[in-house]
Amino acid sequence: MVQLATNRTAAGGRGGPPGPALRARGLIGVARPRQWTKNVLVFAAPVAAGVVGNGALDLRALATSALFCLVASGSYFVNDALDAEADRAHPLKRSRPVAAGLVPARLAIGLGVALEVLAVGLSGLLTWRLAVVLGVYVGVQVAYNLRLKQVPVWDLVCVASGFVLRAIAGGVAVAVPVSQWFLIVATFGSLLMVTGKRLAELLELGEGGGAHRKTLEDYSTTFLRTVLAISAAGASIGYALWAFDLRTALRHDADPIWFELSIVPVLVALLHYTFLVERGEGARPERLVLRDRSLQALGLVWAVLLVVGVYGH
Repeated sequence: MVQLATNRTAAGGRGGPPGPALRARGLIGVARPRQWTKNVLVFAAPVAAGVVGNGALDLRALATSALFCLVASGSYFVNDALDAEADRAHPLKRSRPVAAGLVPARLAIGLGVALEVLAVGLSGLLTWRLAVVLGVYVGVQVAYNLRLKQVPVWDLVCVASGFVLRAIAGGVAVAVPVSQWFLIVATFGSLLMVTGKRLAELLELGEGGGAHRKTLEDYSTTFLRTVLAISAAGASIGYALWAFDLRTALRHDADPIWFELSIVPVLVALLHYTFLVERGEGARPERLVLRDRSLQALGLVWAVLLVVGVYGH
């Protein structure tokens, strides 16, 4: 993003309008393709239910993931347009295309609304239930952008709900039940990441954080660390119960304890992630997950154990 702002000055001069190529790059930046990795949660319910490998259901899951890419990018367009002034007070976010003037706020809002409407409309072609889930996602994002991002606790809940709705959408798309324990894991896990992000922002920006995000004026490091501990505990206990429940649901009582073994990398990953957050590295969780080798190794071990447990019988 910093490079985009630099290119704007070089191409159009100070205050000059960006050219088409630079604006196109700005639009891609606002869409945040890196954030699309979050949509892997859509596949969690199909994988756990053992239906991956069914061609038709695989396509439905892939289509659902693509729809979440559209609707999430739409929400980023709207969010960046509304937050442009606040982003300019952040040392890194001030280089976002809308805040830097590469993409007009009015254009960002128009594209964002169009993408959200398109995603919800297309989801109805798969199933009306999926359209309801995406509609709820859009509704939460609208409430967040217009008001709830400024309300303590509710801003955490709104962001965390996006992860939970992705997990629910995966189950709805392929018509498999979503375990209550899995929803607990998704809820506490997402709350862990969102809280870690707020804690890192508070540590990074200090007393001036309120200029960037209003709720940072209300949060204390003690409160956020308490929520962090509760979230880590809830996610670890929830996953342990889900692992036992999954084994019973799939009738693998006589098989080796793959599901139970998968608890170990999950617990270690939660501890390691919390440790990184305490070091102030949780401001950009998507980058942290993609760069930290320990988290990647633990994720790979967990995935192998889960897949062997579900499909190895």
